[in-house]
Amino acid sequence: MPDCYFRFLSMSEPFTKDQIFIRKLTEIIEANLANEKFGVDELAEESGISLYKLSHKLYAINKKTVNQFIREVRLNKALEMLLEGDYTASEVAYKTGFSSPAYFTKRFHEHFGYPPGKVKVGDSDGMAQYYNNQPSVGYDPKIYKRKTNLFSYPVIIFLTVVISVMVYLFYPVFTKDFSKAKSDTGINPTKSIAVLPFKNLGDNPADQYFIDGIMDEIFINLSRIHDLRVVSRTSVEQFRNKSGSIPEIGKKLHADYIVEASGQKYGNTVRLRVQLIEASKDKHLWAESYEQAITETKDIFEIQSRIARSIASQLHATITIDDQEFMNKVPTANLTAYDLYKKGNEFQKQYVETRNLNTYAKAVTLYKAALGIDSSFARAYSDLASVYLARYYWETYFKEDFLDSCLVLASIAISFDDRIEEAYHMMGRCYFEKGDIEKSLFNFNIALEINPDFSDAWAYQGYLFTSVKDDYIRGIDSYRKSVSTGPPEYLPTLLRGLGQAYLDVGFIEEAKNCYDQAYQMDGDVGLHLFNLSDIEYCLENFEEAIRLGNEAEKADSLYFPETSYYYGPGEHTSEAFLQAQKLLRRFDRSGTKDLNQAHRIGYAFWKAGKYKEADMFFKMQIKNSQESIKLKRYMSIYKGAYYDLAAIYAFLGEKEMAYQYLDEFSKKRFYPLWWITLSKHDPLFNSIRNDVKFQKILQEMQLKNKAESERVKKWIELNREYGSGI
Repeated sequence: MPDCYFRFLSMSEPFTKDQIFIRKLTEIIEANLANEKFGVDELAEESGISLYKLSHKLYAINKKTVNQFIREVRLNKALEMLLEGDYTASEVAYKTGFSSPAYFTKRFHEHFGYPPGKVKVGDSDGMAQYYNNQPSVGYDPKIYKRKTNLFSYPVIIFLTVVISVMVYLFYPVFTKDFSKAKSDTGINPTKSIAVLPFKNLGDNPADQYFIDGIMDEIFINLSRIHDLRVVSRTSVEQFRNKSGSIPEIGKKLHADYIVEASGQKYGNTVRLRVQLIEASKDKHLWAESYEQAITETKDIFEIQSRIARSIASQLHATITIDDQEFMNKVPTANLTAYDLYKKGNEFQKQYVETRNLNTYAKAVTLYKAALGIDSSFARAYSDLASVYLARYYWETYFKEDFLDSCLVLASIAISFDDRIEEAYHMMGRCYFEKGDIEKSLFNFNIALEINPDFSDAWAYQGYLFTSVKDDYIRGIDSYRKSVSTGPPEYLPTLLRGLGQAYLDVGFIEEAKNCYDQAYQMDGDVGLHLFNLSDIEYCLENFEEAIRLGNEAEKADSLYFPETSYYYGPGEHTSEAFLQAQKLLRRFDRSGTKDLNQAHRIGYAFWKAGKYKEADMFFKMQIKNSQESIKLKRYMSIYKGAYYDLAAIYAFLGEKEMAYQYLDEFSKKRFYPLWWITLSKHDPLFNSIRNDVKFQKILQEMQLKNKAESERVKKWIELNREYGSGI
């Protein structure tokens, strides 16, 4: 054991301020260990500082969120109690503040890699061996063999200070059955449920948005419950105006249970009739009527929460304390402000889908009107930031104040409600795009601390770890958590993100499995063929990649092979030129910028003999890349800007400049498979391809990919060995 352990135990050296701070927090948590309601707010209150400051300080010390820290103190204490053998796992669960043995088992398994039932009294050698083989782990289960308070308590404190972020564990491998999609990712729900569109029985069709809003909130509440798989709103929408038997609907939606409801609004009163049906038997299990005078926003949320709790109770699904707090949270006390906000959300969705500026203007007007009534409405600030980001992202990309207005709005939201995960997520996105990765990760962590089931934050964190941090263990795990927590309508997108991460490290079958899963869910033929063409490209099967890409375009003109696909052995010059023109038309329609494609378009024009246009596109890419480096945009952080500049200067014959940028590009710790394939065959590097220096760079890229692939492979094998089901 390292000498530092003994120096700490003997207390021959004084505690640092950080250690004293951690010790104080640990004492507070242990004093409230059995209180399942003791969480981040309570810890902040008892420690005498705000949640935001507590989060900042704790993250600065050991890169942990408050929620993660509390849970680790609970779990480490639980492991100690299990090793001592004085209590059963169920007793330990309640004594360490978990709401149920099942929830305790899930968290224990996630944290340690094995269920509590695997812990043998007084014998942790196997577990110690497991952790000795884990990357970035500072926990030694052998310490817990000591039973005296003199040793065990200081060690727990010390370990809490020095323990690195624990390796997250894989969930079971995906199967190909859509009805099991979420259960196979670690949630293990035994029941799937579909909430059909609520019928508006009122005389005013304009009240439909109000009825739909109640449906949306009930859907969100049910989606938070770990024991349930809730069919996506997109999938159920097809049954809004269509008739069909309940068994038929259940079979088509892969749903065990159906929620049907109707409602009407007259004056300030809402009346709802809700029923729960067992789909296969068309058997009514529960029904209830609700009538409520809506004088405050909390009246709406109370009804929504009651309905979700009743359904969960009928299905014997566990609602955690966090879930209950989420359901009961009222975003604004003003009913009119909330009404305007919900209408704004509808227009924001339309703008994201259509890019119609009229819908953007309506969304902004409604959000501002809501804030004019309730200036402390945190959600309205956060969603206003979201619509601004969508509208002005490309227009301001190379400006100094890029996304500053979004950061300001998110900060205002947090100032009114420091438990609003959407605002922290917005901060994380903005800092990510501005190149401040540590601030980005910090804010994503707070969002996940507030809502551990926030799939968007998990997905962005996965992208951050894979594209910038080059840590595919944490990246793949974050992507998997996004899949296991994501709402059904987003699962195909989340699965494709996970598939890309697998493909980057060469796990071809795993990547294809994710893509297949996504295709089974959304039936997007074009996108599926495009994903498959990407796999073939990475494997250097260029002809097959082009064939699949062309098939993808036939299925949906939105998808077609990238221009670079056509440049490899046996260049397809004319086809590449056609694709370059299509790419330009797409940019014109969408209003986006060709931030890392301009030189590819330029090369296609050059091959077609259009040298003036080619020169324009090369200069455009040089400007884009140099501005990205100057302003520390994402393109420069993940080294893409350096690669593109090196490629252009190599093509232009400026060898010294090419290697200047390649030297910076070579500092990257990992290179995904697609980048290796591109580098090996990129025609822009033809002039230096046979240089010893360039070949050495290629060799180092391959070695780095192999090293990370092996690291991920060992991680998977260790998790399988210790029962994570991978």
